Amino acid sequence: MKKIMKIKSLGSHGLTASEMGLGCMGMSDFYGPLNDEESIKTIHKAYDLGVTFFDTAEAYSQGGNEELVGKALKPYRSKVVIATKFGFKNGNSGEGLDSSPGRIRAVAEASLKHLQTDVIDLFYQHRVDPNVPIEDVAGAVQDLIKEGKVKHFGLSEAGVQTIRRAHAVQPVTALQSEYSLWWREPEHEILPTLEELGIGFVPFSPLGKGFLTGKIDENTTFDKNDFRNTVPRFSEENRKANQALVDLLGRIAKEKNATNAQIALAWLLAQKPWIAPIPGTTKIHRLEENVAAAGIQLNDNDLKEINEALAKIEVQGNRYSEQAQKTIDR
Repeated sequence: MKKIMKIKSLGSHGLTASEMGLGCMGMSDFYGPLNDEESIKTIHKAYDLGVTFFDTAEAYSQGGNEELVGKALKPYRSKVVIATKFGFKNGNSGEGLDSSPGRIRAVAEASLKHLQTDVIDLFYQHRVDPNVPIEDVAGAVQDLIKEGKVKHFGLSEAGVQTIRRAHAVQPVTALQSEYSLWWREPEHEILPTLEELGIGFVPFSPLGKGFLTGKIDENTTFDKNDFRNTVPRFSEENRKANQALVDLLGRIAKEKNATNAQIALAWLLAQKPWIAPIPGTTKIHRLEENVAAAGIQLNDNDLKEINEALAKIEVQGNRYSEQAQKTIDR
């Protein structure tokens, strides 16, 4: 399979990366049984296919995922962009938030070691901490940038006012938040703000945590360690109700001789030139399928058809558990 991935500017603050990245979260946690060797092969294959943008976080196995990503990307380090994140107490999302400046610095130092690198390309605040002014967070990252330990500052799941306040202290290069055919809330306020400020957008869960692929239905049983067991949108009742969206994707995919996943990703790529989704997978055949989406062009008529059909579908269920919902900035 030849490289079809283009390199693009992620916003207007100097960061360039492949038009799609690889989300590495699932290689250490969240979706069930794991195999490091298989994950490393997948990361290497992604690079071979033209992917230069890789996403990890301290909170994924408390640094374990960073170590895996660092080991896998060491041969290509100068040719790739690695994004990681800070923001949880002791790197554990179950312990609550901590974006105190001292903690940010400690995470940066640990991440540099885990990733076997001397600079973090993109350092996101994983979730907005209501107990620490965002100006202090931006200032702490700015200090790390001045010291050459970080290149770019990012936010994740931040609201418009937080983005503006942070950006006034240290330019925000990218925002990472959920965005897909079944979560379109960013279109209302977030995307116009990012466009105005020249901030790139990195949608996570671009395939709806697997649901948009068409491989999950009301009868699917998840592994006992799979976090989707706690997500209301993945209740049996809501999966059944949301099947209409999958059926729509399936119809369009058939017309384009593509898969559901490819149409969902092509739709995202068609929204704005400064959007770079990061679908995650541990399997090479899924990676190849996702990467091939970059070669699918949806024209204005395709996008109009999708939007008109979506307007008739109301997606059921919250995208997070009640506890996780509380960490989302408004």
